[in-house]
Amino acid sequence: MKSKQVIWLPLAFLGLLTACQSDTSNLKNQNVALQLQQKALASDLGYQIVESLTVEVGPRMAGTEKDIQAVNWAVTKLESLGFDKVYKEAVEVPVWVRGDASAYVTAPFTQPLVITALGGSVATPEKGVTAEIVRFDTLDALKAASTQEVEGKIVFIDHKTERHIDGKGYGITVRGRSKGAVTAAEKGAVAIVIRSIGTDSDRMAHTGMMRYKEGVPRIPAAAMSNPDADLINGMLKRTDSVTLQLYLSPESRGTATSYNVIAEVTGSSKPEEIVLIGAHLDSWDEGTGAIDDGAGVGIVTAAAKLIQELPQKPARTVRVVLYAAEEIGLVGGKAYARDHQQELAKHYIAAESDFGAGRIYRLDVRVNDSAFADIQSLTGVMAENGVMPGNNEANGGPDVSMLPDYGVPVATLRQDGRDYFDYHHTPNDTLDKIDPAALAQNVAAYAQFAWLMAQSEVELRPIPAKQDK
Repeated sequence: MKSKQVIWLPLAFLGLLTACQSDTSNLKNQNVALQLQQKALASDLGYQIVESLTVEVGPRMAGTEKDIQAVNWAVTKLESLGFDKVYKEAVEVPVWVRGDASAYVTAPFTQPLVITALGGSVATPEKGVTAEIVRFDTLDALKAASTQEVEGKIVFIDHKTERHIDGKGYGITVRGRSKGAVTAAEKGAVAIVIRSIGTDSDRMAHTGMMRYKEGVPRIPAAAMSNPDADLINGMLKRTDSVTLQLYLSPESRGTATSYNVIAEVTGSSKPEEIVLIGAHLDSWDEGTGAIDDGAGVGIVTAAAKLIQELPQKPARTVRVVLYAAEEIGLVGGKAYARDHQQELAKHYIAAESDFGAGRIYRLDVRVNDSAFADIQSLTGVMAENGVMPGNNEANGGPDVSMLPDYGVPVATLRQDGRDYFDYHHTPNDTLDKIDPAALAQNVAAYAQFAWLMAQSEVELRPIPAKQDK
């Protein structure tokens, strides 16, 4: 018998061979990403999902019967699409019912105003509140005011939201919505009304969550439409004294059980490692929740379905999470982080679609600085779909924004949001605001991203510490 010949290869050659194999693997993965793009752009599945949700369920306020209807719809839809696993996880959520809202200027010129209660607000007395308005440009201006200026009055924060592609104007003005009631109450105000946190000129008020503080009186809080804020300003040009009668009848009704709804494409070689793509299932109660966040539900679900249909399963598990109760305080997102804490070390990366259906133009990430260039190179193929490389300062989206605190890398697929805050949190959030072609481009981007991350061999941890701006 002939002895086997042992061939010794130089280490440099072995390194070159490994590099060539890696390059070949990356090329194959990028080719699959291009195929996913083509399939997504030719499909209307994402739009069909949003259409189904808005028509068959509609508005789905957390803790309501419609919320549970949405959960059941989601389970049925995900099962019908053939995912490897579909399940739900219970989440306790606060229940708040909007009730009625009205406002009238009683002096100097009697006129009705279009308003809506802010989420979580208490009611006015049964006969309402009548008082003079005291106007402030910003929340900071209110903070700087004296108690004598505010006491016994209805505070009016008149901060306009600027229009930007990335929606950064919202981040500036939303503080008045969330924190204004506490600041006003600390100075003795009887109620607060804010200019809607929106970029539109429609006579529709934008709702949204506000907060109270233990030990500070809870005063009624509402938003008025932008044209009505302009109307108040017109009156204040003519007189220093404008009197408003405000009536709100919202009610808090304890807690209820909702659910995070989850679907998975099981990984082939690293099934315990997870690429998470999410959206939130709940919505405010005045529109049909099409852009916020029916669009996100359609985008991430359709993207994962495209990966499910591939002849080759991804290496890592792709997990779709449809979060509960985002609108009233990221309740589902916080519950997921808490309930999956022991598993978070296995989360490779996470991203959430919650900014409407405008085209995605950039991919930001938050990964180990030494991995940033490799991730940009790996995802460079997404430029074919109009998605350019971004920065390393992503927060991932509302429901995954707490995951970096647990060491989970995140990504933000940035959408063109120039018109998003025209419709956000209003009755005008309806299906007709979605461009099917733009939605398909989003599906393509999320499918490419999830596939490339599921196949990636780049070490993303430890993630950089958050930079204070």
